[in-house]
Amino acid sequence: MKTSILSTLLVVALACVEVKAQTTLSHANRQYEMMAYSKAIELYEQSLKDNLKDSTKVNTLVKLGHSYHQIRDTQNAERVYRLLFGETKSIPKSQASSYLYYAQALASNGKYDEAKDMYERYSQAQQDDNRGKEFTKLYGDVNKLKKNKTSYKIEALDNINTNRAEFSPTYYKKGLVFVSSRNEGVNIKRTYGWNQTAFLDLYEIPDLSVVNSAKTSRVGGSETTARAAKGKGVYLLGADEYTERTANDSNTPGNFKVTSNGKPDPLQNAKIESQNMGKAINSKYHEGPVAFFKDGSKMLFTRNNYLDGKYKTSKDGVNKLKLYIADKTGSDWGKIKELPFNSDEYSVGHPALSKDDKLLYFVSDMPGGFGGTDIYVSKYENNNWSVPVNLGPAVNTKGNEMFPFADEQGNLYFSSDGHAGLGGLDMFYAKLIEGVMAKKPKNLGEPINSTKDDFGLITDGERKSGFFSSNRRNGGADDDLYRFERSGPLDPCQDIIVNVFDAETKNALANVDVEVISKDESAPESKTMTTDSEGNLRLCLDSDIDFVFKASSEGYLNNTRNFTTKDLDISELVKLEIPLDKAKPKNTGPKTFTLRGLVTTQKERKPIPGVKVLLHNECDGSTQESVTDENGSYKFEVPIGCDYSIEAMKDNLGTMGSKVKGGETTEANITMFEKGDVIKIDNIYYDLNKWDIRSDATVELNKLVDLMKKYPKMKIEFGSHTDSRASAKYNKTLSTQRAKSAVAYIVKQGVNSKRIIAAGYGESKLVNKCKDGIGCTEEEHQQNRRTEIKILSL
Repeated sequence: MKTSILSTLLVVALACVEVKAQTTLSHANRQYEMMAYSKAIELYEQSLKDNLKDSTKVNTLVKLGHSYHQIRDTQNAERVYRLLFGETKSIPKSQASSYLYYAQALASNGKYDEAKDMYERYSQAQQDDNRGKEFTKLYGDVNKLKKNKTSYKIEALDNINTNRAEFSPTYYKKGLVFVSSRNEGVNIKRTYGWNQTAFLDLYEIPDLSVVNSAKTSRVGGSETTARAAKGKGVYLLGADEYTERTANDSNTPGNFKVTSNGKPDPLQNAKIESQNMGKAINSKYHEGPVAFFKDGSKMLFTRNNYLDGKYKTSKDGVNKLKLYIADKTGSDWGKIKELPFNSDEYSVGHPALSKDDKLLYFVSDMPGGFGGTDIYVSKYENNNWSVPVNLGPAVNTKGNEMFPFADEQGNLYFSSDGHAGLGGLDMFYAKLIEGVMAKKPKNLGEPINSTKDDFGLITDGERKSGFFSSNRRNGGADDDLYRFERSGPLDPCQDIIVNVFDAETKNALANVDVEVISKDESAPESKTMTTDSEGNLRLCLDSDIDFVFKASSEGYLNNTRNFTTKDLDISELVKLEIPLDKAKPKNTGPKTFTLRGLVTTQKERKPIPGVKVLLHNECDGSTQESVTDENGSYKFEVPIGCDYSIEAMKDNLGTMGSKVKGGETTEANITMFEKGDVIKIDNIYYDLNKWDIRSDATVELNKLVDLMKKYPKMKIEFGSHTDSRASAKYNKTLSTQRAKSAVAYIVKQGVNSKRIIAAGYGESKLVNKCKDGIGCTEEEHQQNRRTEIKILSL
């Protein structure tokens, strides 16, 4: 009987333990769904001490790892994910983001080899996400981002920093405005549920000279500096207890956090006093980041959906972030209004203005983007804001892009965890075309970037000095303000291999003298180097500069190649090939060179035999004639030192012709078009949302005018095409107007209007996959934004 009673009591006790464990786990899941990650972590850790079923334990570790990821505790995130992948070798595709978060934690902890392996696993699980491939490639040699480390001096502004969050600095008049969670009682503040820290306010230091003259702390690029631990957090777009996932998000919204366990330490006041910007701007919820019009009359700032005492939520009861504009009224701010593209259903924030205040860059997780948070631009005209335009896949990724800043030259700076970087948020810059189209962004590298979160950079047009924010100290638990000064080159150099070889045999040529001429306007220079036994030169060239390479070797004709480091990816090794033709025996006549080429069809690039090729010497006016052989080839032996023009003639075929620099060019290929062919015309650009002919477009249009006069019977269709972004109706209208403007210009130059038809195709004839809803790179969209002429008769 006693045995039976004891057994019964044991079963009841075990049942109670199981019920308690399930109750704790259920409570943890509720906190997780509410995005109260700090509370969820405590409960999940407690649940794991119980004897959970294998499947339940795996799911618990997945959610616990994600919770640590969300609050930016990378050490614990690594620990939990290591446990997770010790429990199971593979996870369901629905939980594939765990590979990504584990890889991000490893990278942020400086473990690039392990991170590379985990990114490879993520790439296999999510083949449509390029992040896995890009990060895997970078982590094969992460030192590429450390080449320019000695160019910058970094200092922490410990005369401003406290043991609370300070981040996202902004220039204002002669001072600095920044965001902080130092709660000084201006308004009653609630605790921020995400990681149990205070909400954010805006603070101002009116005189920047005080900051620059006061003592600061020198720190290294990615080194950890000893300092008392601080309980702090960086609160970015979407990172609040009210913001939940949207239809545009991946498995997690774009949030970046650091946290402390328990209550924060008492506030340690900064050495330099800063002013809270007051109740008119700072509410009991989040404020910041911020941007100011250049005359200081208006302010754009981020705040939770709270205005005039009214607190609003989305249909799901979620309080989002919005952008507001305020006017300076005397010594205070007033007339606060929402921007028109705000919504109760998604977040908008992180404002940045162009130099002329006409373009507003901001961040949003609105539907239709590429990832968690994207960067958009809106034009300000006549006190109205245009419909925002997504900056596209050149800038935005499936990750999170945020904290934009536009310098005085129109360069865009921003932070991202989607572009390959050193870990956490890295800072990038991209050159913009007309303020909208961006070229491929470049990672700023060490020491501006570190393994942790680096963001909120502001600087001048030459990036000589500036400020930014980072949580690189204390293992990611400390968001502080930093300043930097540049004493070396703006960007790291570009690795290049120059290979010189015999043009006929293809054999490498050793001991060839190669003169490298820099066309840098500020410091032009020239130096001569010699190829090694394999015909190679290994160089590292300054970025964003044009170069000329002149190769010379006894017994060979000199050859020249132009090269530019503009818009190159420093992570790529570039190869430049220079073939040399053997010199012919000397004679008493003038020095000559062999000019050869291939004549092919426009459409299929097939060789055309029997084409009469005319070479006109622009020095003496003489003309040589050659006929292409069965392979479509021709060649001339012509004097060095003159410029030449080339024409090709054959019935029912036409050509744009070509120009040759005598002695500098040894090959000139020619394409010929026929009825039905389509010819792409490059470099015809228009201002945003306009169709007026710009002065730079007239150069290309004049070439088309010359072509029409050269072939007086030719009739063409002038077609204008757009990419798929914006509505189909809008793109059709815009392209039609642009085509009509171009045709009107051509007719004005003396071409009969009956010979040319204007056609606007909008996005109806895309040349690739980039239709609505398909994520594409900026280069792929650029292929669709084109001007073409179709030959109707010849």
